[in-house]
Amino acid sequence: MGGLSTNKYKKTNAIKDYVSWFEIPAVNFKQAVAFYNKIYGIVMETVENESVSIAFFPVKTGIGGAIVSNVGSAPGDKGPLLYLNGGEDLNRVLEMVEPAGGRVVMQKTLINEESGYFAIFIDSEGHKLALHSKN
Repeated sequence: MGGLSTNKYKKTNAIKDYVSWFEIPAVNFKQAVAFYNKIYGIVMETVENESVSIAFFPVKTGIGGAIVSNVGSAPGDKGPLLYLNGGEDLNRVLEMVEPAGGRVVMQKTLINEESGYFAIFIDSEGHKLALHSKN
């Protein structure tokens, strides 16, 4: 690995899952939902209104996600928005984004009491990602 020692980067309090939610953008919402329903043999719960359409992948435990169509949806080089696990409080991770060469796009924001919080950032390579935590 080019002389890099991985021991230097080990954490004593490693997070179990680094991804906690994902969204796949869609322009043709109904077509995208039909595609995933078909390839997985599932029926996604959908919610549609004038500003957003969202279809949830059914999960009982583990990592969930959705198909999302709204004004900002753009399949292709924009890619899926991955929600990375922010641990107990995502601010601990978010505070490290800028010192590491990234940019915070949206500060910690409450989703709702049950779901917790999220924040959005641009990483050092230009990828838009999100963080999620319950607190």
